[in-house]
Amino acid sequence: MTNKTSVGLMGGTFDPIHFGHLAAAEEACFRFRLGEVVFIPAGRPPHKEDRQLTDQEHRFEMTRLALADNSHFSVSRIEIDNPDLSYTIDTIYALKAAHPEVAQYYFITGADAVLDILSWKQPLHLARQCHIIAATRPGYDLATFRSKVGEQLANLIEILPVPGVSVSSTEIRRRIKDDAPVRYLLPDSVIDYIAAHRLYR
Repeated sequence: MTNKTSVGLMGGTFDPIHFGHLAAAEEACFRFRLGEVVFIPAGRPPHKEDRQLTDQEHRFEMTRLALADNSHFSVSRIEIDNPDLSYTIDTIYALKAAHPEVAQYYFITGADAVLDILSWKQPLHLARQCHIIAATRPGYDLATFRSKVGEQLANLIEILPVPGVSVSSTEIRRRIKDDAPVRYLLPDSVIDYIAAHRLYR
C-alpha cells in the first residue's frame, strides 16, 4: 500500500473478479477522491463456509491480472495469508496498525453483501471505524435495503450506484460450466487464466 490519505478497500471473494467489481472500484475512486483502491480477496469468509470456494491462490492471481493496467488499483494478501476466519473489522484494525499514515479507509463491497451486515462481527463498530460503501446495480431497491439493514446502520452506509454494470460471479461461474460465452463480462487476462487452469468446470 502506498502513502495515501484516503484508501478504498474492495472486499470480496473475487471468484472470479469481473467488470462489475472493477467498475465499482473506479466509481468509488472518483466519487470519494480515493488515492488508491486495494482489492482484498477473502481468505476464509465465515459467511461462505457452506460453499466450496476456488483455491485462494487462483482467486488472488485472477485479481492481480485484472488490476494490472490500473495504477490506482492494487491487491493485498492480508486475508489470504491469515489462517483464521476473515472478519472485516479485524482486517481494518490490522491495516490501521500497519499504515497509520492513512487518514480514512473506505470499505467497498456489493449492496447484496452489505444486506448481511447485521451478521458481521461488530457491524456498528465497523461502520464507525471506516466508511462503508455499498455498490448497487441498476434498479436496486434502496427502500428494501434500508429496511433490512436498519436505520441506524443504513445512515452510516454510503450507497454507490454503479451505472451500466449488472453481472455477478455466480452467473459467470454458471456460464463457464455451461460453456456459455463470458467475453465482455470480465477481463480477457482472467478468462485466459480460467481456461488455462480449467476453473469452474
